[in-house]
Amino acid sequence: MLREVDLVACEDTRRTRALLTHFDIHKRTVSYWERNKLARGRELMRELADGRAVALVTDAGTPAVSDPGFLLVREARACGIPVVPVPGPSAVVAALSAAGIPADRFVFDGFPPVKPGRRANRLKALRELETTVVLYESPHRVLATLEAIGQVFGAAEIVVARELTKQFEEVVSAAPSAHLERLARAPVRGEFVLVIPGR
Repeated sequence: MLREVDLVACEDTRRTRALLTHFDIHKRTVSYWERNKLARGRELMRELADGRAVALVTDAGTPAVSDPGFLLVREARACGIPVVPVPGPSAVVAALSAAGIPADRFVFDGFPPVKPGRRANRLKALRELETTVVLYESPHRVLATLEAIGQVFGAAEIVVARELTKQFEEVVSAAPSAHLERLARAPVRGEFVLVIPGR
């Protein structure tokens, strides 16, 4: 698929170029991420309107899932430009498949709110759903979020996965307090997926 497009929009052009080079694919790359999504989105829409094929890729996971790519997809669809999904890695599904927690029903809620009060309220609302909950979290906020999960969900074991499908992949099941103790021992790195079992 990447061999057939005219342009590759990606989060980090350096990472994507390394991937393309590995497979001997030589395509123009442009950055498209949270901070330039509006201006770059307009440029990409002009490329699409001119008949060029644009691939949207992410550094990890699936484009448009907890990712600004959904804006570009929405705009393209509104203009009648076909959007073709290509199945790939999904941190949500990868974490659920390795968690050992029922996944016949689950809620994916993306990144929790940053502010402590809003985060606690959101977690309380999720607890009432009585189903498995999957969250994303950054290394900068994961400790605060684990502490909030412990306060809202109690000592129930949750699964903390990080760097899924990468070299330092880790999937650990423990109570929130045990995760906090474990992660506090060294600098926290990597992107996290938190899987909380339903009541």
